This record gives sequence, structure tokens and C-alpha cells, in this order.
Amino acid sequence: MDLSFLLTQSFWIKTLELVLALSILVVFHELGHYSFARLFGVWVEKFYMFFNYKFSLVKWKPGKYLKWFSLGSEMGAMEEEDKTGSENKNSWRATEYGIGWIPLGGYCAISGMIDESMNTEAMKQPAKPWEFRSKAAWKRLLIMLGGVLFNLLLAMIIYSGIVFSQGEKVIRFTDITEGMEFSETAHKAGFADGDIILMADGHELENMVDQTDYNDLLFAKEVTVLRNHKDTVNISIPKGFITDLERDAKEGIAFMTPRMPVVVKGTLLHQGGEKAGLKEGDRMVAVNNVPTPTFTEFTTELLKNKGKTISLQFNRDGRTMVAPNVSVDASGKLGILLADLFTVYNTQTIHYNFFQSIPRGIKMGWDQTISYIKQLKVIFTPEGAKSVGSFGTIGSIFPSTWNWVGFWNITAFISIILAVMNLLPIPALDGGHVLFLLFEMITRRKPSLKFMEVAQMVGMGLILALMLLAIGNDIFRFIIK
Repeated sequence: MDLSFLLTQSFWIKTLELVLALSILVVFHELGHYSFARLFGVWVEKFYMFFNYKFSLVKWKPGKYLKWFSLGSEMGAMEEEDKTGSENKNSWRATEYGIGWIPLGGYCAISGMIDESMNTEAMKQPAKPWEFRSKAAWKRLLIMLGGVLFNLLLAMIIYSGIVFSQGEKVIRFTDITEGMEFSETAHKAGFADGDIILMADGHELENMVDQTDYNDLLFAKEVTVLRNHKDTVNISIPKGFITDLERDAKEGIAFMTPRMPVVVKGTLLHQGGEKAGLKEGDRMVAVNNVPTPTFTEFTTELLKNKGKTISLQFNRDGRTMVAPNVSVDASGKLGILLADLFTVYNTQTIHYNFFQSIPRGIKMGWDQTISYIKQLKVIFTPEGAKSVGSFGTIGSIFPSTWNWVGFWNITAFISIILAVMNLLPIPALDGGHVLFLLFEMITRRKPSLKFMEVAQMVGMGLILALMLLAIGNDIFRFIIK
């Protein structure tokens, strides 16, 4: 059992990013429920960031008290002074706001509904005007959808902010003129190294660095490629392909990577590249007359000539040049720094003003949501269940060094995950409440209190089982394995 990762700086940076992201997302989610509840005159008993089981770091009742490090009742229970009903419940001042000590979420305790608090005694009393259960079904539906809507809104706001401040890089798949190198799994499916991606299910893929386009490619049933720069080939994707790719990903094997020509960014002192007079922008063509169109072929030829001298052919400003007697070191290297993807291939950066960034952010959020919904089907397979993870898995996708753009990109994506997962028709999730409300609106019959109690307990049991599976997978993945 290896726990050495706990001592690394990247672990603590990822942990901080995870806690910060979840704090923002949960507060925004609960703010959605809170806002619609307040809009329709429903009393919100408590609004908490983090859970406060038996203990609160801070709790505040406007105009009444502010308590630090306070022992108190569990979530959803009312203060003694509120039991009389004398207070004006239709006011933000009637809510207790606080911060709990368990940083795994938060909650918004809405009066008059069966929730995690299981406060069934209050539900047996006559309905009060300020309670959730006394409102029209369509109002209750919007209150329950509020969290999901706010999470989707937050993702769109974040994406709008990113493209406004950073612009959007675009590299078309067809601009990767040397094509892609594929994994062994992809080779078995019919892909060949050098294929240039054209379409997925007849839809042209526009941007290689856009996650939505990449996901469309992963989940396509048929992919069209350009092979050998002349032949158009349709590849039928076999069943189970995405599951095999997920298995590869856990081993650090990428489905595909761009084939990179070797273009010089700089040279190291007193090594073969500098002595040969290589300059920034030089593009390698051949080693000892063996063509080396990409990094893979180039390094293969250098390794064959470790400790020797080679004839190096390269392009400079449109002219082909030859450097004879170039020294290769004992490791098979020339001592050159390589240009990156955005330098080598045709890249566009689209800049948006404030008003242009809003519709672009909305579209990015919507496309990402649809893409994630498509991926959900993988979870409900034996292999998909193994890929389910908890906080360890979520935290692992954050940058290992602090990067605000990376942090906000991932936070927006997790916000979409939170919205979609909450819509699953499982009792105890928002989707379960929505399902029962839709049933009520169609049949004009409310589910009984007893049914709602049982459904809530079943739903909480299912969620607990899923959490145990996710935590178990994380323990196996990050500690035992």
C-alpha cells in the first residue's frame, strides 16, 4: 500500500483545487434552490456550505445571533424560537446561514419537504402557507430544478469568462497535416498511423482542442479519415471501443496523439544541433537520407546512430539544406528544443468581446452538457462501474501546478456533471423529486407521505452504495494499486 503521494506538493495543490471547486459548485447549486424558494415565498430554514453534523464553524441568523464554533442541532431542524411560527418566514432574515465542518458539499433545508433531514414529524402537521408542500406543483418543480439550472448557468458563465479573457484556440483536425498516431486499441478498430480525422458520424469535426469535438469522435459509430493524403476511408467503430479506451487511459495510453514534425525552437550549448548551425524554425526532413517526417521516425533514426555522426537534411525558409557530420550523443540526441503543437501547425486564436463571449459560452456549456449525457451510457456497464470514482478521481483531473484557466475549465465541467447527475431519477436526488412532481402534475395525485419517506430512504441507500463503490475504486486505484 503506497501512501507516498500524500507527501507531494501536487497532491496538496489538487486537494485545494478540489475543495475550492466543490465549495463554489455546491453553494451555487443550493443557491438555485434557495432563489426559487424565496421567489415563491417558501421558507428556507437553513443554508449551509459544507455539512454541520453536530457542529458548525459559523452560524448566523440575521438580526439575532452570530455564533462561532457552535454545537447545534442537525440539518433541517428548526430553532426553538422558530417553532412558534411567529416569525415572518417570507424573508431572507428567517434563514440560518452557516459553514459546517465536513467539506464534502452543503445543503439548503426547505420547509415542508421530505429531504435528507427526514423530518417527518413536521410533515404530519397541517401545511403552512410558507411551506414547500403548500405551493402549486409547477412552483415546486421549479424549486427542485433550481440547483440544476444554476449549475448549468454557472458553467456557461465560466466558459464565457474564459473565452472573453483568453480567447479560443482553434486547430482543425485537417490542419494536422501529418495526421495522428494511434494506440494499439485504435489500430485494432481500423485506424492507421498518419490518418487525418475528417468526420464523426457524418459531422465535420472543427477543433481538435475542443473537448466537445473530441468526445464526438470518441463516441461515434463511424469515423471518416483521410489516409495517405489521398484516400477517404470510413471506419466502423466496434462495440466496446470506448470501454477499451478507458482501460488504456488508466494505464496512461492515449487514444491518439498528433504526429509532430521536428521543428527547432532552440539549441543547447556545445551539442550537435548548435554545432550544426540549426536555427529556430528549421524543420527536420531526413537522417542519412532516411525520411523523418515526424518525431517518431526522427528519434528512431537518432537512436540507431548513438555516438556517431549523421547527415542531417532540413528545411529552412522554404529551402532544403544539408548539414554533414552532425554529432549524435550517447543518448541518441542532438541537444535541440522542439516547437510545440501550436507553433508547428496552423493555429487560430479567436478573440471575443464581452457581448460575443456570452453566446459562445452558452454554446460551449450546452455542447459539453449534451456530450456528457452521451457518455453516461458507459457508466451502466460492468467496465463503466469500475471507472466510477469519488473525490480522488475528481481531484486527479485538476492541474498539478496552480493554473487559473485550467482550474476554471475543470470547475465548469464538474458543474455540468453535478447538474446532469442530479437529474437522474433517483429518490433523494433532485431528479427523483422532479419525477414525483411530474407524476403529480399528470395524474393530479400527490404521492403519500409514507411513499415519499420510503422512496427517500431507498434513494439515500442507492446513493450510499454508489459512494461506497466510488470510494472503493479510488482506494484500489490510488492506494492499493
